[in-house]
Amino acid sequence: MSAIATTSPASQGMSAERLARIDRFLRERYVGPGKLPSAQIIVARHGQIVHQSVMGHAVLPNEPEGNGFSPRAMSDDTIVRIYSMTKPITSVAFMMLVEQGLVALEDPVHHHIPSWKDLGVYVGSGASIPGGAAGWVTRAPDAPMRMIDLLRHTSGLTYGFQMRSMVDAAYRKDKIEPFDHPGGLEGFVEQLGTVPLEFSPGTAFNYSVSTDVLGYLVQKISGQPLAEYLQQHILGPLGMVDTSFHVPEDKVDRQAQCYALANGGKLVPLPGRTFREPTHSPSGGGGLVGTAADYLRFCEMLRRGGELDGVRLLSPKTLWLMRQNHLPGGADLADVSKSLFSEATYHGIGFGLGFAMTTDVARTGIAGSMGEYWWGGAASTAFWVDPVEQISVVFMTQFMPSSLYPVRRELRTLVNAAVVDSLAN
Repeated sequence: MSAIATTSPASQGMSAERLARIDRFLRERYVGPGKLPSAQIIVARHGQIVHQSVMGHAVLPNEPEGNGFSPRAMSDDTIVRIYSMTKPITSVAFMMLVEQGLVALEDPVHHHIPSWKDLGVYVGSGASIPGGAAGWVTRAPDAPMRMIDLLRHTSGLTYGFQMRSMVDAAYRKDKIEPFDHPGGLEGFVEQLGTVPLEFSPGTAFNYSVSTDVLGYLVQKISGQPLAEYLQQHILGPLGMVDTSFHVPEDKVDRQAQCYALANGGKLVPLPGRTFREPTHSPSGGGGLVGTAADYLRFCEMLRRGGELDGVRLLSPKTLWLMRQNHLPGGADLADVSKSLFSEATYHGIGFGLGFAMTTDVARTGIAGSMGEYWWGGAASTAFWVDPVEQISVVFMTQFMPSSLYPVRRELRTLVNAAVVDSLAN
């Protein structure tokens, strides 16, 4: 498996001087003042790296003793939590099964999860915070939930952290999440079926555990555990050697700590799971860890239409389908989203089968390209692929919440400003 080559920016129609602005910006705006613990960015054009930099600390010098993380600088091979950047990988895995004829986008989900056949839409409840099926008042959905609804987040499912409805309150109360579920992915899906949908599938967008359900379906339809399927069919073939659902013991000295802001603006370690223990309930929506170099290989596979280094995962036609706006009526995220957050606040943005894309450059307010597609993770990580300018970008840091700073929008502006030989003209 060959490494992605590095070349001069000028040879690929980009300005070295303008790319250097990215490093100054990140250092002066975010890393230097202590807003972010670290920053790593890789910019590739036409399949060759034209800019990469790394700064800050993977683990800050003031790290508390005894938590298993030792202070160290951020490096090229630092392993980070990519959280929701897991979603495009799981979506590709599912579409590989679609290509084999094992499942179709229009298949009702209950064909594979029979207990969901009579899943209703929330109308009301007799309790302030509902605790189970007995407390729900529901109605039948206008149409059954289909596989495409899981891919585009129009399923009617939600996340417990949304903090906006009685349904997500039930997710929190009953601890309905895929991470480390005692019943594994099957137990998670069965418990999820005890809570009604927020809306009728196909009528709105709501960022949700939909991709975790896809991960369960990949496992059930393929007959392989999700982690095994991803390793055999995506991670291994693409040479993503450091990407998995946990950091093995021989790599923990390369893992970054994840941080949040404490009172007074000081960065403090994020409590909770460290991703160092194997899990029997892998989250297809947010459970992977990996490196920037690994994720660039995934991006390059996407940019090249499903193939990298002679390994083909999907056909170009399937990738084209995934990159189209599948939101109801071709609407913008801003018009049909029930939950607005950092990755879904833009006008001129649609959502496909696993990631968002630009449908109207002018409405986004960002210098970009039609069809540019991307997604990000909860720890402020991000990637995007520009099929017009043939650019792939990966940005890594470890800071939550991702909604606090507009760094991802700012980086897209800075990268696109470095294109001096545009293929769009």
